[in-house]
Amino acid sequence: MIPIMSRPLFDLLLDCAGRELSATVGGYVFHAGDRVTTLYVVIEGEVRLIRHQLDGGAQILQRARPGGVLAEASLFSPRYHCDAVTGGPSRLIGFTVREIRDRFRADPEFAEAWAIHLAGEVQMARFRSEVVALRTVAARLDAWLAWRGDPIPPKGAWKQIADQIGVTPEALYREIAKRRHTDVLFGSAESEGKT
Repeated sequence: MIPIMSRPLFDLLLDCAGRELSATVGGYVFHAGDRVTTLYVVIEGEVRLIRHQLDGGAQILQRARPGGVLAEASLFSPRYHCDAVTGGPSRLIGFTVREIRDRFRADPEFAEAWAIHLAGEVQMARFRSEVVALRTVAARLDAWLAWRGDPIPPKGAWKQIADQIGVTPEALYREIAKRRHTDVLFGSAESEGKT
Protein backbone atom coordinates (compact mmCIF):
# COMPACT_ATOMS: atom_id res chain seq x y z
CA MET A 1 0.00 0.00 0.00
CA ILE A 2 1.43 3.36 -1.03
CA PRO A 3 1.35 5.90 1.71
CA ILE A 4 -0.82 8.79 0.50
CA MET A 5 -3.13 11.07 2.38
CA SER A 6 -6.86 10.51 2.39
CA ARG A 7 -8.79 12.10 -0.44
CA PRO A 8 -10.98 14.20 1.88
CA LEU A 9 -7.90 15.83 3.44
CA PHE A 10 -6.43 16.49 0.00
CA ASP A 11 -9.67 18.20 -1.07
CA LEU A 12 -9.81 20.20 2.15
CA LEU A 13 -6.22 21.36 1.75
CA LEU A 14 -6.84 22.48 -1.81
CA ASP A 15 -9.63 24.70 -0.46
CA CYS A 16 -6.89 26.72 1.27
CA ALA A 17 -5.07 29.50 -0.54
CA GLY A 18 -1.75 27.97 -1.56
CA ARG A 19 1.09 28.88 -3.84
CA GLU A 20 2.54 26.54 -6.42
CA LEU A 21 6.23 25.64 -6.49
CA SER A 22 8.11 23.77 -9.21
CA ALA A 23 11.51 22.16 -8.76
CA THR A 24 13.94 20.22 -10.91
CA VAL A 25 15.80 17.02 -10.02
CA GLY A 26 17.78 17.52 -6.83
CA GLY A 27 16.11 20.83 -6.05
CA TYR A 28 15.70 21.76 -2.40
CA VAL A 29 12.24 22.55 -1.06
CA PHE A 30 13.75 23.36 2.35
CA HIS A 31 16.89 22.68 4.38
CA ALA A 32 17.37 21.24 7.85
CA GLY A 33 17.35 24.16 10.28
CA ASP A 34 15.05 26.37 8.17
CA ARG A 35 12.10 27.90 10.01
CA VAL A 36 8.85 26.04 9.39
CA THR A 37 6.53 28.52 7.69
CA THR A 38 4.96 26.35 4.97
CA LEU A 39 3.24 22.97 4.68
CA TYR A 40 3.74 21.34 1.26
CA VAL A 41 1.60 18.89 -0.68
CA VAL A 42 3.14 17.07 -3.65
CA ILE A 43 1.11 17.40 -6.85
CA GLU A 44 3.58 15.80 -9.30
CA GLY A 45 6.90 14.04 -8.87
CA GLU A 46 8.56 12.93 -5.66
CA VAL A 47 10.19 14.77 -2.76
CA ARG A 48 12.47 12.97 -0.31
CA LEU A 49 13.07 13.91 3.30
CA ILE A 50 16.75 13.28 3.96
CA ARG A 51 18.52 13.31 7.30
CA HIS A 52 22.30 13.51 7.14
CA GLN A 53 24.20 11.35 9.62
CA LEU A 54 27.35 12.28 11.55
CA ASP A 55 29.36 9.71 9.56
CA GLY A 56 28.49 11.48 6.29
CA GLY A 57 25.76 9.05 5.28
CA ALA A 58 22.18 10.01 4.56
CA GLN A 59 18.89 8.38 5.46
CA ILE A 60 15.67 8.83 3.49
CA LEU A 61 12.85 9.27 6.01
CA GLN A 62 10.01 9.94 3.57
CA ARG A 63 9.27 9.73 -0.13
CA ALA A 64 6.31 12.04 -0.66
CA ARG A 65 4.57 11.28 -3.95
CA PRO A 66 1.52 12.88 -5.60
CA GLY A 67 -1.16 13.54 -2.98
CA GLY A 68 1.32 13.22 -0.12
CA VAL A 69 1.95 15.79 2.59
CA LEU A 70 5.65 16.54 2.95
CA ALA A 71 7.04 16.55 6.50
CA GLU A 72 3.61 16.82 8.10
CA ALA A 73 5.11 16.33 11.59
CA SER A 74 6.93 19.66 11.13
CA LEU A 75 3.65 21.53 11.29
CA PHE A 76 4.16 21.92 15.05
CA SER A 77 7.95 22.32 15.04
CA PRO A 78 9.81 25.62 14.89
CA ARG A 79 12.47 24.27 12.46
CA TYR A 80 12.82 21.47 9.92
CA HIS A 81 14.97 18.54 11.05
CA CYS A 82 15.67 17.25 7.51
CA ASP A 83 16.40 18.43 4.00
CA ALA A 84 13.60 18.07 1.43
CA VAL A 85 15.04 17.25 -2.00
CA THR A 86 13.17 16.46 -5.21
CA GLY A 87 13.73 13.04 -6.77
CA GLY A 88 12.69 14.32 -10.19
CA PRO A 89 10.84 17.24 -11.72
CA SER A 90 8.16 18.05 -9.15
CA ARG A 91 5.24 20.38 -8.50
CA LEU A 92 4.06 21.22 -5.00
CA ILE A 93 1.55 23.50 -3.39
CA GLY A 94 2.62 25.34 -0.25
CA PHE A 95 0.22 26.49 2.45
CA THR A 96 1.18 28.77 5.31
CA VAL A 97 1.48 27.02 8.66
CA ARG A 98 -0.62 29.76 10.19
CA GLU A 99 -3.51 29.07 7.79
CA ILE A 100 -3.37 25.32 8.46
CA ARG A 101 -3.34 25.84 12.23
CA ASP A 102 -6.27 28.25 11.95
CA ARG A 103 -8.20 25.56 10.03
CA PHE A 104 -7.67 23.14 12.93
CA ARG A 105 -9.37 25.53 15.33
CA ALA A 106 -12.19 26.56 13.00
CA ASP A 107 -13.02 23.39 11.03
CA PRO A 108 -13.69 20.07 12.83
CA GLU A 109 -13.97 18.24 9.49
CA PHE A 110 -10.46 19.38 8.58
CA ALA A 111 -9.09 18.40 12.00
CA GLU A 112 -10.67 14.94 11.71
CA ALA A 113 -9.33 14.42 8.17
CA TRP A 114 -5.87 15.43 9.40
CA ALA A 115 -6.10 12.96 12.31
CA ILE A 116 -7.18 10.17 9.94
CA HIS A 117 -4.21 10.94 7.68
CA LEU A 118 -1.76 10.93 10.59
CA ALA A 119 -3.18 7.64 11.92
CA GLY A 120 -2.55 6.08 8.51
CA GLU A 121 1.01 7.42 8.47
CA VAL A 122 1.67 5.98 11.96
CA GLN A 123 0.31 2.60 10.88
CA MET A 124 2.53 2.64 7.77
CA ALA A 125 5.61 3.64 9.79
CA ARG A 126 5.03 0.85 12.31
CA PHE A 127 4.44 -1.69 9.56
CA ARG A 128 7.59 -0.60 7.73
CA SER A 129 9.71 -0.87 10.90
CA GLU A 130 8.41 -4.42 11.45
CA VAL A 131 9.08 -5.43 7.85
CA VAL A 132 12.61 -4.05 7.62
CA ALA A 133 13.49 -5.91 10.82
CA LEU A 134 12.89 -9.21 8.97
CA ARG A 135 16.09 -10.75 7.65
CA THR A 136 15.17 -12.13 4.23
CA VAL A 137 13.54 -10.73 1.13
CA ALA A 138 11.13 -13.68 1.22
CA ALA A 139 10.02 -12.87 4.78
CA ARG A 140 9.61 -9.18 3.96
CA LEU A 141 7.55 -9.95 0.86
CA ASP A 142 5.39 -12.42 2.81
CA ALA A 143 4.71 -9.77 5.47
CA TRP A 144 3.86 -7.18 2.83
CA LEU A 145 1.46 -9.56 1.08
CA ALA A 146 -0.20 -10.56 4.38
CA TRP A 147 -0.63 -6.89 5.34
CA ARG A 148 -2.25 -5.99 2.00
CA GLY A 149 -4.37 -9.12 1.70
CA ASP A 150 -4.11 -8.94 -2.10
CA PRO A 151 -1.97 -10.68 -4.70
CA ILE A 152 1.11 -8.83 -5.87
CA PRO A 153 0.26 -5.93 -8.21
CA PRO A 154 1.45 -5.72 -11.83
CA LYS A 155 5.17 -5.46 -12.62
CA GLY A 156 5.05 -1.66 -12.98
CA ALA A 157 4.52 -1.32 -9.20
CA TRP A 158 7.31 -3.68 -8.10
CA LYS A 159 9.91 -0.95 -7.64
CA GLN A 160 7.63 0.83 -5.16
CA ILE A 161 7.10 -2.44 -3.30
CA ALA A 162 10.89 -2.89 -3.07
CA ASP A 163 11.13 0.62 -1.62
CA GLN A 164 8.38 -0.10 0.91
CA ILE A 165 9.99 -3.30 2.18
CA GLY A 166 13.53 -1.95 2.17
CA VAL A 167 15.15 -4.14 -0.49
CA THR A 168 16.67 -3.45 -3.87
CA PRO A 169 14.38 -3.85 -6.87
CA GLU A 170 16.69 -6.57 -8.19
CA ALA A 171 16.41 -8.61 -4.98
CA LEU A 172 12.62 -8.35 -5.10
CA TYR A 173 12.52 -9.36 -8.78
CA ARG A 174 14.63 -12.46 -7.99
CA GLU A 175 12.28 -13.43 -5.14
CA ILE A 176 9.22 -12.98 -7.33
CA ALA A 177 10.85 -15.05 -10.09
CA LYS A 178 11.32 -17.90 -7.58
CA ARG A 179 7.60 -17.83 -6.82
CA ARG A 180 6.34 -17.22 -10.36
CA HIS A 181 5.25 -20.82 -10.92
CA THR A 182 2.55 -20.54 -8.23
CA ASP A 183 -0.61 -18.48 -8.37
CA VAL A 184 -0.22 -17.42 -4.73
CA LEU A 185 1.39 -14.07 -5.55
CA PHE A 186 -0.28 -13.13 -8.75
CA GLY A 187 -3.70 -12.06 -9.91
CA SER A 188 -5.41 -13.85 -12.77
CA ALA A 189 -3.88 -11.64 -15.51
CA GLU A 190 -0.32 -12.51 -14.39
CA SER A 191 -0.98 -16.23 -13.98
CA GLU A 192 -2.60 -16.36 -17.41
CA GLY A 193 0.44 -14.71 -19.02
CA LYS A 194 -1.29 -11.41 -19.79
CA THR A 195 1.28 -9.06 -18.25
